[in-house]
Amino acid sequence: MKLENGECEMAANVRDNNSVFRMPIKDMSRYPSNWKEIRKRIRERSGGQCECEGECGLHSHPKRRCTERHNRPAQYAKGKVVLTCAHLNHDPSDCRDENLRDMCQRCHLRYDTAHHQKNARATRHKKRALADMFERASNDA
Repeated sequence: MKLENGECEMAANVRDNNSVFRMPIKDMSRYPSNWKEIRKRIRERSGGQCECEGECGLHSHPKRRCTERHNRPAQYAKGKVVLTCAHLNHDPSDCRDENLRDMCQRCHLRYDTAHHQKNARATRHKKRALADMFERASNDA
């Protein structure tokens, strides 16, 4: 499904009171054509439980798995848990099983924090550079 801003949206296959939660995917061209099958395989592997074993920085004991379960009330936040498929190396085209983890929102967002901050800095830098370019052009006119 295309959004107004051109982003694609892919269903997370979560139903709650007849509604479907959707996770935005900005560029589906970076994902393999069989992404839905890959996603299903990872969900089956997880058994509906977050697969984070400390990658997010919360579970300090080695191999201690997060206890959040898909579509159940969240233990540490409000609302229901929605598992999403995390790419550990942040490359959506790398869909090897060892690079994918089914993670709850909390673990996935914490795991991606540094990556999101890097992208946000790059976006701000590009916007400032563009604004400077237009400002210089208007001053030269």
